[in-house]
Amino acid sequence: MELITRELCLRKDLGIHGNLFGGVMMSWLDKAGVIEATRLCQSNSMVTAEMEGVKFLKKVRENTQVWIYGEAESIGKTSIVIKLEARKYNVYTGEEKLVCKTRAIFVRIDREEGGKRPIGTGAKTDINKLIKDRDEQKQD
Repeated sequence: MELITRELCLRKDLGIHGNLFGGVMMSWLDKAGVIEATRLCQSNSMVTAEMEGVKFLKKVRENTQVWIYGEAESIGKTSIVIKLEARKYNVYTGEEKLVCKTRAIFVRIDREEGGKRPIGTGAKTDINKLIKDRDEQKQD
C-alpha cells in the first residue's frame, strides 16, 4: 500500500471519552480515497459512491499522527475500488498500528449532466497493470 496522506488527531476531533470520533476518521479515509482515485483515474470528477465495512480496530487519542494508506483493488468502466488503511504512527519508535480499514468505491461523473462517465482507457490500462504487478509481487 502507498502512503496517501497524514492527519493529526486534535482536541476538536475527540468525543467525550477522549477518542477520535468515528465520523472524523471516515472523513479522513474518504478524503484520502478520493485523492488516490483522482490520481489513478486521471480525473477530478471522481465522487464517493460507497464505503464498505468500515472497521474501527483501535482507539486514537489526541496528538496522534494517523497515516492513511491505499491501493487500487479493482477498476470498472466508470468506477474504481480503493482499499484503505489508517495507521497510528508512533513518532518515538516509528511503529505503525492499524486502527481502521475499509474499501471505498469511487465513480467518475459527468459534472454537467450528473451521470456516470467512463474512466479513460489510458488510466484503466495503467491501473490494471499496477494491480497485476502488485499481485505478481505478492505471489513471489
